[in-house]
Amino acid sequence: MHADILIVGGGLVGAVAARALSQAGFAIIVVDGTDPADAIDAAFDGRASAIAAASERLLSAIGVWEYLEEDVAPILDIRVADGASPMFLHYNHDDVGEGPLGYLAENRHIRKAATQALGGDTNVTFLAPLRVDALARDAGGVRATLSDGRTVTARLAIAADGRGSKIREGAGIRTTSWRYPQEAIVCTVEHEQPHAFVAHEHFMSPGPFAILPLKGTAEKPGCRSSIVWTERAAHARELVSLDDDAFTAELAKRFGDFMGEISVVGPRFCHPLGLQFAHTSVAERLILVGDADHGMHPIAGQGLNMGYRDVAALVDVLGEAKRLGLDIGAAAVLQRYQRWRRFDNTLMLAVTDGLNRLFSNDIAPIRHARDLGLGLVDKMPPLKKILMRSAMGLTGDLPQMMRRET
Repeated sequence: MHADILIVGGGLVGAVAARALSQAGFAIIVVDGTDPADAIDAAFDGRASAIAAASERLLSAIGVWEYLEEDVAPILDIRVADGASPMFLHYNHDDVGEGPLGYLAENRHIRKAATQALGGDTNVTFLAPLRVDALARDAGGVRATLSDGRTVTARLAIAADGRGSKIREGAGIRTTSWRYPQEAIVCTVEHEQPHAFVAHEHFMSPGPFAILPLKGTAEKPGCRSSIVWTERAAHARELVSLDDDAFTAELAKRFGDFMGEISVVGPRFCHPLGLQFAHTSVAERLILVGDADHGMHPIAGQGLNMGYRDVAALVDVLGEAKRLGLDIGAAAVLQRYQRWRRFDNTLMLAVTDGLNRLFSNDIAPIRHARDLGLGLVDKMPPLKKILMRSAMGLTGDLPQMMRRET
């Protein structure tokens, strides 16, 4: 089997990359180790992801959004508070005037929408569940041996196989990483009162506690939220192991009663938290995207969005190379991609790490300083607008598919 590009990993980033590059005229083969039916099951993951405004533009441009739109909740406001402090920071989408600040979607719905978009795409061959057992790369191209014995050749390979990327490891690309002494408890709750599409983030000494609006059900629209509850690692595992009533009681202490009584819907999960980045995003005929290149703390909800910025930049870089008749796997083409994305990804890694360290403690002088900072920023509309546009993914050197004209 032969294609222009081999993508290893067909998850949230890999499947979107396949669709975007297909729209740019490339023949794509995707190899993924997970059965697609399992990946869209509610018990597979449990997480939901924030989709920034710029990412929505990308998904719309490649025909994924039309399959996802019914399952997303807009984020109209964001309210940030520091424990019991009276100081808070309030972001209102009306202050920017460019639609919602973002959207919230369960990961399973994003996977399903990408799969639906790929269903009728004749430029994409999706092979799953299969592994890439060996990947050879040289000046002539790439050659992959699959777990079923088949061989795939291509001009370029893209590793979208997550933080534990076997492709990155096989290429000898080193990483720097560390684990935070935290784990994230993730679950979905139903509440009596609607959330009005407001996202809440409360900073507590163990870590952030986020209440993120989901669409809800037809019977109770706006009455479900995704919880990302950060706790010290050992305590998080203890909490998840509690029986339903005890777990809900502990959750209610952090959640509060401002939306009435709450109940946990579906399974609950516990995910370790850490930071990781590859020392290079490219190697001979290989590009790393998404978590295979950079994995960050979820405190700002930007992990998936940085992966989608990778994808949009890839389309621009590889599309231009194609139009100029260049080899899309040439070192000069890959280096252009790396120069474009490296600073942006490194900056976001530093920001998320810094925010987590700043807010995940109860040191009195630091607590007073950050509370004062939240209050001051809330009184400075021009600065708030800059921060909101940044969270929406609308700042910096945007790829074509993330610009307004798309």
